[in-house]
Amino acid sequence: MESINFSDIFKSSFLENTNSSFSLIDSLIGLVVAFAIGLFIYMIYKKTFSGVIYSHSFNISLIVMAMATALIIIGISTNVLLSLGMVGALSIVRFRTPIKDPMDLVYLFWTIISGILCGAGFILLAIVGALLIGLVLIVFVNKIKIENPYLLIVKYSDNQIENPLDKLLSASVKKHLIKSKSVSYDNDYEVTYEVRVKDTDMDFINHIAEMVSVKSAIMLSYDGNFTA
Repeated sequence: MESINFSDIFKSSFLENTNSSFSLIDSLIGLVVAFAIGLFIYMIYKKTFSGVIYSHSFNISLIVMAMATALIIIGISTNVLLSLGMVGALSIVRFRTPIKDPMDLVYLFWTIISGILCGAGFILLAIVGALLIGLVLIVFVNKIKIENPYLLIVKYSDNQIENPLDKLLSASVKKHLIKSKSVSYDNDYEVTYEVRVKDTDMDFINHIAEMVSVKSAIMLSYDGNFTA
């Protein structure tokens, strides 16, 4: 009768196949490069952020996402069965955090692509791509100024001031356009203008507030997605 040694109990073909196809050095290189690119994306996002509230946790998640994506690709590339199971597991993942700024989607996509390239072994391509994308973002976000309009909300009680108000805006701003107008049951009026100011000159709003029958005048910065 053949005897069974202690080592035979823990001998597994699964472990042997994993060890034969798994390279620790290559995996560490991929994860380290993914971390470096994620850190680079972190700095670019912080430098180019132009929204209302900067989210440090979202920025940190970009680094972790790059490394996690690289880890998944490394595991999939070394085991066919694992790749099938991973596809099934990831198919049930749902992201419910709303993304308000389209640029956040750009950074998420950039992070995932960098992680995929690092995990697949395309280290040089990931580094060159990260440098070029970072350069484009810095140039176009920080250097090229896009003039965002403002929303001017005026509440008044007499519609006779509409013509003087329109003349005042014509003389004070570059361009103005009525976006909406409403009348309440007690004959209170509210009109919303989209205006483009001259060299951030906001003095005209003080003159509007001093007009007879004007109850309030509010100026809001507007970029097409939200007001602040």
